[in-house]
Amino acid sequence: MVDRAALLRTIPMFEELAAEDLDALAGTLVERKYNGGHIIFNQGDSGSEMYVIAEGHINIHLPGEGSRRVSLKDISRGEYFGELALFDDKPRSASALATTSCVLLELGRDTLSDYLRKRPHAAMAILRTMAERLRETNAMLSERAAKNVVEEMERNLTWQDKLADKIAELNGSWAFILILLGLTATWSIINLPSIAKHIPGIHTLDANGNPAGFDPFPYILYNLVLAILVSLQGPLIVMSQNRQTIKDRATAETDFKVNLKNEVNIESILRELGEFRAESNARLESLERKAAKLEGESSPSQSPKS
Repeated sequence: MVDRAALLRTIPMFEELAAEDLDALAGTLVERKYNGGHIIFNQGDSGSEMYVIAEGHINIHLPGEGSRRVSLKDISRGEYFGELALFDDKPRSASALATTSCVLLELGRDTLSDYLRKRPHAAMAILRTMAERLRETNAMLSERAAKNVVEEMERNLTWQDKLADKIAELNGSWAFILILLGLTATWSIINLPSIAKHIPGIHTLDANGNPAGFDPFPYILYNLVLAILVSLQGPLIVMSQNRQTIKDRATAETDFKVNLKNEVNIESILRELGEFRAESNARLESLERKAAKLEGESSPSQSPKS
């Protein structure tokens, strides 16, 4: 049994309704069942209903020639679509296709109007939520789809993140290899007995009383330093790699939005060009008919002179 009130609660437009109001509205929903591949509605159709998905999956898309449709979103249980039809008489802005067998809960404009007429206090909650959503939409539309997300993310990095990136960058360079080789050579040299005895403060005596370095061969202290260095490098490199993965994902998402926007614009341009071509052809045909008519009317008056 579908909990209709719970499904309505997931919709931002109804999330602030009281439990009593929500139950009353849930009781007005009409259940609709569709098989996979069925078109719920097409772009340009008139409609006055919104739908909440109780079971199954729906694809929202812009139709194209043949199978070249532009998929906008795949939605499933608990999500909704067609809500704009509740408030205006404009044609549908996209098409909806049932990709699997599904059960939809339909809410009509007249049903919602009767509900709000009986419960006017619920209208304010709905309008308040819609106003917030409208502000969010305006803010989103005011932003350009094309933006440098990597630059934005780097601008918001903390000093810890920047340090991890610098260390990861250093570890993957020849400079780090040369520094490590130089440090190893220096450490080995200053711990040679013949060298250590001439450096005050760092030489010691071995078991036989002979001079030795502070970390004689096999350089146990140096191995400990390297082990600590490696143990710290690992997490820092993983942190930097995870952040790079987030940057790549954000870049891919931005590219998708730009490509989608361009594809929609190209579809619109092609459609307008087709309409312009059809209108131009119709006008040319009309002019040709008028020219032929004028030519036919003028021909009898131009009789040959006897």
